[in-house]
Amino acid sequence: MAHPPRRDGPPSVHHVAARAGVSLATVSNVLNHPERVRPATAERVHAAVAELGYTPNRNASALVSGSSSAIGLVVMSLRNSLFSDMVSGAQLAARAQDRTLLITSSEDDLRAQGDHLASLESSRVSGILLATMTESRDQVELTRRHGRPVVYVNYEPTEVDACSVVVDNEQAGFIATEHLISQGCRRIGFVSARLDLQPVRRRRAGVLRAVAAHPGVTLVDVDAGDIDPPGGTDAGARIARMPADERPDGVLGVTDLLAMAVVTELRAADIRVPEDIPVSGCDHNSIAWGGAVPLTSVTMHGAEMGATAVELLLAELTDAPDTHVHRTVVIGSELVPRESTIGRSAAAAAAGAARAEAACSSDLRRSEP
Repeated sequence: MAHPPRRDGPPSVHHVAARAGVSLATVSNVLNHPERVRPATAERVHAAVAELGYTPNRNASALVSGSSSAIGLVVMSLRNSLFSDMVSGAQLAARAQDRTLLITSSEDDLRAQGDHLASLESSRVSGILLATMTESRDQVELTRRHGRPVVYVNYEPTEVDACSVVVDNEQAGFIATEHLISQGCRRIGFVSARLDLQPVRRRRAGVLRAVAAHPGVTLVDVDAGDIDPPGGTDAGARIARMPADERPDGVLGVTDLLAMAVVTELRAADIRVPEDIPVSGCDHNSIAWGGAVPLTSVTMHGAEMGATAVELLLAELTDAPDTHVHRTVVIGSELVPRESTIGRSAAAAAAGAARAEAACSSDLRRSEP
C-alpha cells in the first residue's frame, strides 16, 4: 500500500502527485509540457494543485535549466525618482513578456553593486539590467563570461561592447541653459560636481554648447563638491555672498536636488527666485519638488528607459550569439518650465496648457476607429 508523503512544510510536487494519483513525471509534464498529457489527466493535476495551494519551485527549475524567466535590475539609488521610474517601466515591460523582475539598489557603492550582480547570478536570472554611473567594466565582463547578458541603463559604455539605453544628457543641459538665456540670463551659474560621472560631463557639454551659441553670455562654474543636497546648500550660500555685479543672474543645477538646495539658500538670503535669479534643475527628480518654489527641470523618461532596456535584453536573449548586434538607444529630453524660472502666473498658465493638450490627445485617441 502506497503511503502519501508527510506534510512537514509547504506542499511539494510529491503531494500533488499523490493527490492526483499520478507519477512525478506526469505532474512535471502538466506544469512544463502540457501538450504531452491527456486533458483529463491534466485536469486532475490542476485540481490537486489548487486544492493543496502548491507553488512550483522556480529556483529548482532554474538549477536544472541554468537560468530562469527572471530578469535582474541593479540601480544606483532608489532615492532618485529617475531610478524608481526605471523600475516601474522595466517591471511593466517584463510582466508583459511573462517575466519577473528582481530589483536591487547599490546606493552608489561599487562593491555593493558587484555583490548584487553576483547574487542575481546565483538566482539564475536570464540577464541583468545595470543602471550605473560608471563603466563597471570588470564586474560586467565577469557577469557576461558566466553567460548572463548585461544591458546598461542611463550609461553608454565606451570600453564594453554591450547594449545600452540613455537619455540625451547633453541635450538636457543644452535646453535648460537655452531656457535660462531666453529668460534674460547672461551669467549662467552651473552648480555641479563629479565630472567623472558620464551624465554630469554630458550635461556640462550641453551647457557649454548653449553658452557658445550666444555672444555675451558667460558661464560661472560653481563646484558643489558632490551632487547631493549638502553640496547645493554650500554652493547656494556662496552664490548669495557674491557681489551683486559678479553673482550669476541664472542658475542651473546639474541635479534637481542641487538646484532646490540653491533655491533654499538664495531665498534665505532674501534673493528672490525667479525674480532676481531664475533657477533650474536638470534631472526631473520628483523628490526635489517639495520646496516653496516649484522647480523647472528637464524630463529624463526613466520609465521609457526601463522598458526599452527590457526589450534590448530580451532581443539579445532571443538572437543567436553570432547574429546579435549591440546598439545604443538614445531618448530625447524636454523642458518642464515651472515657477522657479518663469514665475507663478506663467507656470500656472503653462500647466493649464499642458493639461488641455493632454486631454485633447486623450480625446483624439478615444475617437480613433
